[in-house]
Formats: sequence, structure tokens, C-alpha cells
Amino acid sequence: MSRTIAMVDVYAPTLALAEAFRDAGVSVVRVQSTREAPPVYGRHPDLALFADNIVHEGDFDATRDAVAKHRPEVVITGGETGVELADQLSEALGLVTNGTRHSAARRDKFRQNETLRAAGLRSTRQLLVTDEDALRAWHAEIGGRVVVKPIRSAGNDGVTFCDTPEESVAAYRAVAGSTNIFAVRNEGVVAQEYLTGTEFAVNTVSCAGHHRVTDIWQYAKMTVNGVVNRHSGVFSTPVDDVPELVAYAFAVLDALGVGHGPAHLEIMSTVDGPCLVEAGIRLCGGGAAQYAQLAGGESQLEWTVAAYLEPERFLAEYQRPHRVDKHVVMAYLTSPVEGVLESYPLLDEVRALPSFHQAHIGVRPGQRLPKTVDDCTEPMMIGLAHPVAQVVADDFRAVNYLDGRGFYQVAQP
Repeated sequence: MSRTIAMVDVYAPTLALAEAFRDAGVSVVRVQSTREAPPVYGRHPDLALFADNIVHEGDFDATRDAVAKHRPEVVITGGETGVELADQLSEALGLVTNGTRHSAARRDKFRQNETLRAAGLRSTRQLLVTDEDALRAWHAEIGGRVVVKPIRSAGNDGVTFCDTPEESVAAYRAVAGSTNIFAVRNEGVVAQEYLTGTEFAVNTVSCAGHHRVTDIWQYAKMTVNGVVNRHSGVFSTPVDDVPELVAYAFAVLDALGVGHGPAHLEIMSTVDGPCLVEAGIRLCGGGAAQYAQLAGGESQLEWTVAAYLEPERFLAEYQRPHRVDKHVVMAYLTSPVEGVLESYPLLDEVRALPSFHQAHIGVRPGQRLPKTVDDCTEPMMIGLAHPVAQVVADDFRAVNYLDGRGFYQVAQP
């Protein structure tokens, strides 16, 4: 009898996880939490890849029964928007589950921090904003820079760094009156203290309450195109070099009730210790798995498959030592111009760098090139890899140098 799992909201960023399960000989049933694909994903994947495609129309019992007919061993999320429905379905069907107790806190950025605070963990000072005057007063009390963002979203959508109370109020108005990248009207706005330090992405997989860090990335940032702290790249970080970060990440997972599956944690290392920026209890997107494999020979993909299909093997191996095969950088290009793209005149110079691995092109000649202001308007990602860390660091600086107005040839109006 063939094995079956169900995945909620499989779109392009996490399609690789569905493929990993299929490669393991498992049929995948796709569940859509919404009829239409969120605009950020553009369209649905090829449905021929799946044993069935079930559209959730708002009637939970109907969706549960439709999934149950396939007798899945597992129900997991395929992306950020599917977290809560996957928790509900897996719990209702009596399968391995993170449960629904902390389900909202796994999506809601305000509840996340309050949950950590209740567990005695370091968490950011914050305000759930419902009133402009209260926001002004809170910002004045905090002092300095604060961060205003939707309580639910992803990809830095709607995140604004504000230096004055009036800037915070303006950001609140903009977020409160808009829809997010998932085409959902923002339910609420949170203001948080600005954390100073070094930011890391910590990617994990859990099985029966035991956690494995698969890869860690240190962010490089710049202020450009009017955007504060734009992510310009991430550097692979040996897991064993940051034990305090790992211990804090595991404590965050425990506080949020995450005992199963992948998670993507953004954590700031400050002078007072690690502090969560935000957590996504799902696979890290953006091609991280491919580059994690390149850096250390492992990724969230195969560990997630093992956690659900071969838990005994996971628990026998999850504490094995980590490797460092190569030093890796994912460099995110930032276009300072906009228009119809004609060419990338300097791309061959990037390809000639000693650590060049691959160019992932998001905007191709003939397409509209936007000015880069967030992850969704990023024109290209350059992957760098080399056994020597200094070579990668030098090449990353070269990419930053080349990535200016001369890198983009656009049609003249």
C-alpha cells in the first residue's frame, strides 16, 4: 500500500519539500487554504505533481473529511499561510502534530514575543497598536528607532524602521490600511523595539520534541533606496561556532510548542544575548536548502522527510556532528533603477569571480525591472561558494561594488 502525506499551501518557494517526499516514494495530496494563489506566489504549481488537490472553502469539517479519505500519515504545512490549517487538520485527524494551542503564536508576531516572555525567554519590547496617540507615547518612551510591521506576513512585507513617533504613526496608517503579500488585509500592527546586533537565520527540523539545526546564516545589511537594513546577503555560519544561538533557538521552539517539522527563526545576537526577531514554523524558502547542502552537506529537506517518515532514524542521528564543506554566500542584488530591462552588462564579471557558483535571475531582459525595496522586488540572487572563507568574503564585496547603476541596462523612456 502506497504511503501518502498532505501538505497545505505548496507553492514555488517550498515545492522542493513536496518533491523530496515524492522522491522518498510518497504520494502528496495538496491542500489550498485559499481558492486563489496569493499574489506573491503568482500562480499554483503544476497540479499533476500531486495525488489530489483539495481546496478549503471555509468549511473545516468538509476539508478534514476530504483529506481523511486519502488516509495520510502526515499533514504538514507547505508554507507560511498554511501553518494554522495544517495544525488543525493534523490534530483533528489524530496524526503527529504541533497542535493548536500555540498555533496562532506561530503566525502572529505579537503573540510570538508574548509567548516567549511568558516562558521566561528574552523577547523584544513591543506594543500591539490600536491607537495613534498610544503609539506616539510608546515610541517616545522607548526612544530611538522602532520597527512597525503587520502582525502577520512574511518577506519583510510592510516592515518599516521609524526614528520618530510621527514616522511610526505614518507607518501604522500605511500598514493598517493595506493588504499584505498574501492578499489578506492586515489584521493588526505591532511596534517593536529596534534590536541592535548581528542577525542570524537559524533553520531547524524537529521530531518528537528533539531539534536539529540544519543551517545557520548571518545577514549582511545596507541602507539603500530609502530602505533601512535591506538584506544584501547571507553568510553560511558553522553551527558549532554559535552554541548560545542554538540553545536559544531550541528554547524558542519549545516555547512555541514546536515538536515536529521545519522552522525558520530570525534571531538577533545582541550584547544582552539572543533575541527573536520573528519565527516562521515552516521550511525556509529562497533556495536555502540547496546552499545549505553546499555548505554543510545537509538541509531541512531530507531531515524533514526523515522526521515524518523515519522518526527512529532521525532520533538516532539528530545529534551527529555538523560539517563545514564550503563557505557560502547568497548575495541579494538591489536595483537602484527601474524600467524595462535590456541587459545585465556586468554579469560576466560576476561570473568570473573565483567563488561564483550560480546566478538565480528573477527579472530577465524584456521584463519590467522595479527599484528594489523588499524581497519581492529583488532582481537576482548570486550564489558564491569556496573552501576558503576569505575568498567568498572578498567576492561578496566585489558583487556589492558591481551592483550599482552600471549593472542594469534599461530602455530609455
